Parts: sequence; C-alpha cells; structure tokens
Amino acid sequence: MRTVDGERRVGRIVEVEAYLGPHDKAAHTSRGLTPRTRVMFGPPGHAYVYMIYGMHHCMNVVTEAEGHGSAVLLRALEPVRGIGARTQGPALLCRALAITRELTGADLVDPDFHVAEPPMPESFAVAKRPRIGVDYAGHWARRLLRFYIRGNPYVSRP
Repeated sequence: MRTVDGERRVGRIVEVEAYLGPHDKAAHTSRGLTPRTRVMFGPPGHAYVYMIYGMHHCMNVVTEAEGHGSAVLLRALEPVRGIGARTQGPALLCRALAITRELTGADLVDPDFHVAEPPMPESFAVAKRPRIGVDYAGHWARRLLRFYIRGNPYVSRP
C-alpha cells in the first residue's frame, strides 16, 4: 500500500524475483557493500529502490538478516484500489505507485508505504521460472528464482 497525495493505492503482489546475496552474480550486492547497496545489507523489511536505463525505478524488499545483502524484486502487482495504471513489470509497478529512489531505506511497516499480508488467506499455485534480464550472471541466470501466481493476468511475463 502506498499513499500518494492523500490517495491510498493498494495492490496485491503477484510476481517477484529473489536475489540471494553477494554470491549471487545477478544481485547488486555481488560487488560488495557500496553506498548504493548499503540498504540491502541493512535490516530486513526496508525498500531498496534503484534506476535502470537512467529512467525507470525498480523496488526490492530487503529480506535477510542484517549484513547478508539479499532482497526480493517486486515485478508485478494486481491493482486492488486507487491504481489506474499498468503494473505488469517492475518499472510500471513503481510508476503506478509513485515509487522513486527517495524511498530507498523506507521501513515497509510505515502506515503510508508498506507491504502487508492479505486480510484473508488465499490459495493459489506458484510458478517458478528463471529471472528476467540477467543473462550476464552465468548459471545464476538459469536459477528458478522468479515466482508468480500461475494464471494471474497481471503477471509481467507468464
């Protein structure tokens, strides 16, 4: 959920990619601790927002214990409330929720910007595929670290 100009934008995460830390050649932390990646080495539950191609924002959620440097990229979101734009793909998701680098380091339990469990338990099948756009990472590019809800129309690439 994100509040933008007083409007609550709510979506259901339907696709993610895991980045497993400095040993994962596709992870930004594979080059170690840098000013850019510092938040990924911090405590879990914080946002890591970066730009690709100098114009698109992408958001990760830091996931492991402090010092590990792991995160999960949010790839697609199913709009629930207040989202009229496309959300299939990490850049479109960030644009729809007005997520920019200024949110790097944000604690994701903030009432105006957070990730939460759904109010009701859901049942769905999860598909596993290789991550997208990391061919440079050798065998890490072929690892099944992309997860999405099978059959969901908001997944970026089934």
